[in-house]
Amino acid sequence: MNLYAEGILPVNLRTEYKINPFVDVISPRLSWELTSPVNNQFQSAYQIIVSSSQDLCASSKGDTWDSGKIESSATNQIKYAGKELHSGMRVWWKVRAWDKNGDVGPWSEMAYWEMGLLEKKDWKADWIGLDLRENFTDSEYDLPPTPYLRKNIQLRKEVKSARLYISALGLVEFKINGNKVGDDYFVPGWTDYNERVYYQAYDVTDLIKPGENTLGAHLSYGWYSGYLGYALLVGTSKVRDFYGRTPLMKAQVRIEYTDGSTDYIVSDKDWKGCSSPLIESDMLQGEMYDARKEIAGWDKPGFDDSDWEEVLSSEDSPQREIELYPGNPVRVIDEFTPREIIPSGDKKHIVDLGQNFAGIIRLKVKGNPGDTVTLRYGEMLHPDGRLVTENLRRARATDYYILKGDPNGETWMPTFTFHGFQYVEVSGLDEVSDRTITGLALSSDTKLVGDFDTDSPMLNQLYSNIVWTQFANYIDIPTDCPQRDERLGWTGDAQIYVKSATFNTDVAAFYTKWVRDLNDAQWSNGAYPIYAPMPKTDLATPAIRGTDKYSPGWSEAGIICPYEIYETYGDTEIVKSSWENMVAYMEFLKEKSGGDYVFEEGAFEEISPKGGFGDWLSVGKKTPPDLLATMYYAYCAELMGAMADAIGKKEEAGNYRELFKKIKESMVRHYTDESGKFVTDTLVYGDGSGYVDGQLGFRGHTQTAYANAIYMGLVEGEDKRKAGDWLSDLVAGNDGKLATGFLGFKPLLPALSTTGHIQTAYDLILSTEYPSLGFEVVNGATSIWERWDSYTLDEGFVHNASMNSFSHYAFGSVCEWMFEFMAGIQVVDPGYRSFSINPVIPQKGLSNVSATYHSINGLIESAWEKTGNDLIMDITVPVNTTANICIPGQMDKITINGEGIKTDKFLFVDRRADMTIVKTGSGKYKIKVSDR
Repeated sequence: MNLYAEGILPVNLRTEYKINPFVDVISPRLSWELTSPVNNQFQSAYQIIVSSSQDLCASSKGDTWDSGKIESSATNQIKYAGKELHSGMRVWWKVRAWDKNGDVGPWSEMAYWEMGLLEKKDWKADWIGLDLRENFTDSEYDLPPTPYLRKNIQLRKEVKSARLYISALGLVEFKINGNKVGDDYFVPGWTDYNERVYYQAYDVTDLIKPGENTLGAHLSYGWYSGYLGYALLVGTSKVRDFYGRTPLMKAQVRIEYTDGSTDYIVSDKDWKGCSSPLIESDMLQGEMYDARKEIAGWDKPGFDDSDWEEVLSSEDSPQREIELYPGNPVRVIDEFTPREIIPSGDKKHIVDLGQNFAGIIRLKVKGNPGDTVTLRYGEMLHPDGRLVTENLRRARATDYYILKGDPNGETWMPTFTFHGFQYVEVSGLDEVSDRTITGLALSSDTKLVGDFDTDSPMLNQLYSNIVWTQFANYIDIPTDCPQRDERLGWTGDAQIYVKSATFNTDVAAFYTKWVRDLNDAQWSNGAYPIYAPMPKTDLATPAIRGTDKYSPGWSEAGIICPYEIYETYGDTEIVKSSWENMVAYMEFLKEKSGGDYVFEEGAFEEISPKGGFGDWLSVGKKTPPDLLATMYYAYCAELMGAMADAIGKKEEAGNYRELFKKIKESMVRHYTDESGKFVTDTLVYGDGSGYVDGQLGFRGHTQTAYANAIYMGLVEGEDKRKAGDWLSDLVAGNDGKLATGFLGFKPLLPALSTTGHIQTAYDLILSTEYPSLGFEVVNGATSIWERWDSYTLDEGFVHNASMNSFSHYAFGSVCEWMFEFMAGIQVVDPGYRSFSINPVIPQKGLSNVSATYHSINGLIESAWEKTGNDLIMDITVPVNTTANICIPGQMDKITINGEGIKTDKFLFVDRRADMTIVKTGSGKYKIKVSDR
């Protein structure tokens, strides 16, 4: 007899979006997915067991929490509600579900989470370091050596468990008995170190042994005291040391013995330090490693450190929070071997790794003591074969390895830097083989959740380019580019791309971390900055460049990013934790508008550039930045209304919806003529001086204006139809080409598609002429370029000396349209508890599209293929969700899984003139539309 419901089984158990993690959230959120062979299967109830031991959990004894049977269909964002949890406590948990018929399914496999250090008082360690900059000078770059720190300990008991809690002001790599702890890079990440610093926790039980043990640490300057951004380029008086001068570490090892006693080994004044062989180290400038200076056995027991220096010890800042790292650690996600090795001069070779990515290399080499290998990095080659490095500006982006002369060969990898590159210029070796250089791609370890494929090789390469550009720029924070002297968390790029990012990888934890950075960086007037983290002077002004304050279209990331995380994952915690910051920004906009609910021309002329960055890198006449600011003001009001509803603030929700209406009415009144076309008072902008590309002139009637108005819901009914027609006409009048920049490109194809201009949208995505993403692909791109004309056949690299990244995800925001319109996957209820499958299918250009998206509620699949006069659709709907499948055809010509549509088999069927909408629950559905 089957005691359980047929196959309804919870899988993929996660805590705070992670599998078996350390957490420091007092009531962490739990989630799972469901599997079942039964169609239209739902969860009617669940029970969670949380236990203080694995054995108790296996026996279904929830001594920490037994939720009992909870009548609910929820499978995620469920807060732990058991006994109080304490620092260092590990608990085990499992869950079971009741199906749609009220029958219980089997228990899931067990998972666990472990609490980190929940209060500052739990820290017994000091901040320690070693100042190696006392007598250091350099002619061009200030690149002092990095320190090693070490301590020997004696353990006289059998170890049951050991945990390492490690933080740094700077970067740290920790070792125990010569073994690196973890596989993470750039620990503990970039924050506003004056506000908060993160720590990582590791289970190091297997590395600790009775007897003598050695704890070792290698520190570097990182974001804390290294070079940041373009400060050197623009001539800022301070070019490094924005948060502090000397890197420091705080480390604590908690050891539990088999007899039940506990011991703590901490960083304190008893540690010792010395200079390491890494004699130069910087995130932007690169590293120099002198293998001749290696100190054999320094990180292992038995080493004599009597001639090492005493470390300096520093008090903690009382206002600085120390918290467990909430994001995804940076790790090696892939490796690349050479595609081609090109001799380029005496002892010089260029290695083509075949993919533009962010990361480091592994060097394998033999040679004499003192031989130096110089490694320069670039994304492109000049026509004559030279490495393109002009676009790096003042970032040296060069690594040096000085050989020790080991006859068995030497292997080296940079430790505290990364580069954006496809090509490596190797100097100093007579020969370079395919084993000399291996590329190691680094990225925040966000799990792949999306896949996209068509019958167009160009589009498939484009999708690969988008994903790899995301990998290259999601390194702890969402950067603009990984190669030049910038690498900042630009808010405009982030808000444009965030929804696209959610289709490619699981970015819930990643954005949990960065939105916190963004809130920490908010200006006192309520405006969000143009990048985050934002280093500040003692006077609370921008430290990298004094004019880097705020900008319409950029600052709105503070509202748009939390909203997209809420909608994608059903995450209301990010809304709650950001609410006061978001309200402050809306108040800033209200005050800025003077109560008129519109930003008239010149409203933002006090910032630099005037009006902000506007439709950055657009082609031709500029869309008025103040019109775009007004549109974003309205859009944010709309999103605030939705988020207020989500967290139970009903009155505020109504107020924000009313605000949205007022802004929309004011925008129409000020920025449109009698026919509804967008217009602007060009006299206010004069000759455009001080505005981005202001010399090109301004015009309201632009692709960007209509695209945003349609996308943001600022035009409805007949006005929306006219806006769509004008948008299509503007594309046609531009020889069938786009003219949009950062703010206009993301909404362009959705706006065309929702107003009936589907083929125009497809023609744009399939174009290989300049300006287009296809143009980049046919010119060999393996990533998304910053500019439409980053490279052209007739002019080459015209922007290299100023701003010309070949790894810039902003224009990759078209990925949103690819999933939502080409594949038709669109969220209806937050977390994809319900969604629609409504692909827009072109008359020409493509014959098939296939996409998968692994939502927080399970795997969604949508594919379509044109075969003769028929259309075949393959759809997968996860358990415990519903989908509105929009089938382009009349009901009598449609079969689903080989049968005609029977209304009793589906939750709802809606017949329309040119479409049949079927609402269904979980299952796999093969749909055939005959004689289209």
